[in-house]
Amino acid sequence: MKYFCILGNNATLSLSEISAILPLEKGGKLIQDKVFIFESLEKIDGKTLIKNIGGVIKIGIIEKEIANKNFITSIKPILKPGVGKYKFGFSCYGQKKLNIKPLAMDIKKYLKEKGVNSRWITSKEPTLSSVVVEQNKLTAKGAEIIIISSSKKYYIGKTIAVQPFKELSFRDYGRPARDDKSGMLPPKLAQIMINLAASPLVCKKENREDKVILDPFCGSGTILTEALLMGYKNLIGSDISKTAIKNSEKNVNWVLSKYQISDIGYQFFIKQVAELSKFIKSFSIDAIVTEPYLGPQRGRIDIKKTVAELEKLYSKAFKEFKKILKKDGRIVIIFPVFTQHGRKKINPDLNGFKIINPVPEYLINNKFIDLTKRNTIIYGRTGQKIWREIVILK
Repeated sequence: MKYFCILGNNATLSLSEISAILPLEKGGKLIQDKVFIFESLEKIDGKTLIKNIGGVIKIGIIEKEIANKNFITSIKPILKPGVGKYKFGFSCYGQKKLNIKPLAMDIKKYLKEKGVNSRWITSKEPTLSSVVVEQNKLTAKGAEIIIISSSKKYYIGKTIAVQPFKELSFRDYGRPARDDKSGMLPPKLAQIMINLAASPLVCKKENREDKVILDPFCGSGTILTEALLMGYKNLIGSDISKTAIKNSEKNVNWVLSKYQISDIGYQFFIKQVAELSKFIKSFSIDAIVTEPYLGPQRGRIDIKKTVAELEKLYSKAFKEFKKILKKDGRIVIIFPVFTQHGRKKINPDLNGFKIINPVPEYLINNKFIDLTKRNTIIYGRTGQKIWREIVILK
């Protein structure tokens, strides 16, 4: 079966995540920087997947591929009206601008002839946002029709699930313990990082239970709480700050209660990263997923001093990681990038670990893929003083 994913703002990061967790036997096709089309031998449960994949906005099925603009013939079989008013909308992606209004009128006429009262859901943009799709229940009681144009053909699809923006916002802003001053990892990025560690971790939820994930700079516990919701049941959090550990424990217990999760094994330690091997068993960790201290978030920054301090901290961390990570384990870690100084990066001693290129080989030369020279991914927004460099190591 052929599927499509509408990607988040960072196509490179989104595609790396998809490639880590989905069975892409035949690779896939990237159309511009927003749409990824792929085949899967296994049926994909889009509604479950979308809850656990941070870099994808929409997931759907490709129903038809056509060479001309005879869309109505291909769209009619997609429409499945039930009882009551039937809502439908369009999102157009790709290389060509399309005038959708005549098509929408034809569909309304077709439905009326079938005795179906319908409403065309519109937007000022050529695509419907996940908010519009969700609020109008287009995946449950209507249809969001996707038209993707490439240089040679059109793909006609139907959205089956959109990113659960309400849930993500609830977990971000509704959690009982927040530390805005130190900065917090967004839940979506935490999901992406956990998924990037999926090898040798397994993708199927039922096989994750015995895998151990460590966050040695756990802060408010975002990585740990998202890992819980993704099916991982053996978690370790450590931090030098007593407040951070207290916040992490509060947030983990809140998630366990809100989502009725049980049979969890988790531990918290108030320790420096240089002491990890003193309280964690040698070669017992399947994956280390973490955002360490990134430097001062406010005020003027002495870049030279900050970089030196962070390189020392990260180097100590990698020395300890070498002692506790399994031989086939992975590290997904964030390095700071200081944007006010020409994207100044840090270069710690990796202690023998090697950086993994997370992008599939068949996409490496795609013009929309943006890797650094050391095969890492930069993540940030205009105006941020410190961006994130996503680094994957083994």
